[in-house]
Amino acid sequence: MITINMMPPLMFAGLVIIMLIGFPVAFSLAALGLFSAFVSITLGFFPIEYVSNLPLRIFGILSNDLLLSIPFFTFMGAILERCGLAEDLLEGTGQLFGPIPGGLGYAVIIVGAILGAITGTVAASVIAMGVISLPIMMRYGYNMKYATGVIAASGTITQLIPPSLVLIVLADQLSIGGSGADVGAMYQGAIGPSIVQTALFILYTLAIAILRPSWVPPLPPEARTQSGWQLWRRVLWGMIPSIVLIFLVLGTILMGLATPTEAGAMGAVGALILAALHKRLTWPLVKQGMESTMRITAMVVFILIGSTVFSLVFQGVDGGRWIEHLLSNLPGGKIGFLIAVNLFVFFLAFFLDFFEIAFIIIPLLAPVAVKLDINLVWFGVLLCINMQTSFMHPPFGFALFYLRGIASKEIKSSDIYLGAIPWVVLQLIMVSIVIFWPGLVTNWLDKEEKIDIDKVRIEIPADQEDIPVPPLPNIEENSAPAEKNKPSANSYKP
Repeated sequence: MITINMMPPLMFAGLVIIMLIGFPVAFSLAALGLFSAFVSITLGFFPIEYVSNLPLRIFGILSNDLLLSIPFFTFMGAILERCGLAEDLLEGTGQLFGPIPGGLGYAVIIVGAILGAITGTVAASVIAMGVISLPIMMRYGYNMKYATGVIAASGTITQLIPPSLVLIVLADQLSIGGSGADVGAMYQGAIGPSIVQTALFILYTLAIAILRPSWVPPLPPEARTQSGWQLWRRVLWGMIPSIVLIFLVLGTILMGLATPTEAGAMGAVGALILAALHKRLTWPLVKQGMESTMRITAMVVFILIGSTVFSLVFQGVDGGRWIEHLLSNLPGGKIGFLIAVNLFVFFLAFFLDFFEIAFIIIPLLAPVAVKLDINLVWFGVLLCINMQTSFMHPPFGFALFYLRGIASKEIKSSDIYLGAIPWVVLQLIMVSIVIFWPGLVTNWLDKEEKIDIDKVRIEIPADQEDIPVPPLPNIEENSAPAEKNKPSANSYKP
C-alpha cells in the first residue's frame, strides 16, 4: 500500500526516469504531475479541490511581468547575432591582439564578454564568434581543440554576465514570499564572478601561449592588414555602440531607472538601431529574430506550466518537507549542502538545459537555502556559474551543438567535445572560488545602512528649548499582563 510518505520519492524517481527517456520535459512534467494528482486524490492524500489551485498558478505565471523581459532580451540577441556588430568587434580586436601568441584567443574571450553584456543569449554569442573567428583560426594553424573550446566557453560566459536570461529566471524562482533575490541584485552580484571568470579564461590562454606556443601562433604580417588610427577606429566603431547599449540595458537597471522588462524593451530597440547603423536592418532579419524569440518564449512558458503542475502536486504530498529533511541534515552544514547541490546540478546538466534545471530543481532547493540562512543572491549566482556547464559538456551541451552546426566538416566532433573539457574544469574552479569567497558576490550588493541608536542626537531649536517635554510613559506599568488590564464586566455602564 502506498503511503503519503512514499509519494515524494516516487515522484522524484519518476521525474528522473522521464528525463532520461528524452521525451519533451514540459509535457513529461505535466503528465507526471497529473498522474500523481490522480493517485493522490484516489488514495485520499489531498481532496480534489486542491487541484483547483492549478489554473490560478498558471494565470500567475502568464501574468508575471518579470518573465516578459525574456522575449525582449531574446529578440535583442537574435538581432545582434546578425547585424554585423560581432563581426566588427572580432575583426578589430583580432587585428589588435594578432601580433602576440594567442592573440585571436584573447580577442574571442574579450568579445565574448562584451557580447554577453549586450545580448544575454549563449546561442547568439557562440554562433557569431564561431562563424567569424573559427575559419581564421583554422587558416593560421590554431590547435582545433583550443579553438573550439575557447569559442564555446567565451560564448557560454554570456550566461553569467548581466543582462543574462539565466539570472532573470533564477531571480524569479528564488523570490520566496517577496524576499530574497531580485533581478537588480542578481545582476550586481554577478559582476565580480564575471570579471574573475573572464580573467581565468585569459590566464589559461596565456598559459597555453607560454607552454604550447605552437597551438596559438601569432598572425603573420600579411594577415595584419590594418594598423594605427585605422585599426583603432575599427575597434572603437565596434566598442562605442556596444558600451552605449550596455548602459541602456544594464546601467538603467542597476541605477533603478528601469525595470528589467523596460530595459529589455529599450535593448530590443537599441539592437534595431545598431542593425540600421551597420546597414543590415531588413525585414528578413527582423522576421528571423521574431521567429527565434517566439520559439524560445513558447518553450519557456510550456516548461514553466509543466513544472508548476508537478510542483503543485509535489507540495501537496509534503514533497517540500521531504526535500528539506533530505538536504538540511547533510554532514557539513552549509558547505555540505552546497557541495551536494552543486554536484547534483552539475550531473543534471548532462541531460537538461538551464531552463529545465531552473524551473524544476531551484524551487525545491530555495526553501532549504532559506532555512540554512544562505544569501539567496549569492546562492543564485553560484548556481548560475554551475549551470554554465550545461552548455559545455556532452551529451547535450548546446554550445557544442551550435559550434558543430556552423563548423566545417574538416573539424572533428571529437575535437569539439575534447576541447571543451579544460573550460568546464575552469568553470568548476570558479564554482569553488565563489563557495569559499562569498564576498566576490556579496561585496557588490547594496549595503543596508545600520543606525547606531546611541549616537542619534535630536537638535532642539533655540526658541523651543524652554518648552516643557512631556514625560515618557512608564514602560513597566504598560507592560503588565493582558489579564491585569482587561476590563471587568462591571466597568461598563448602561
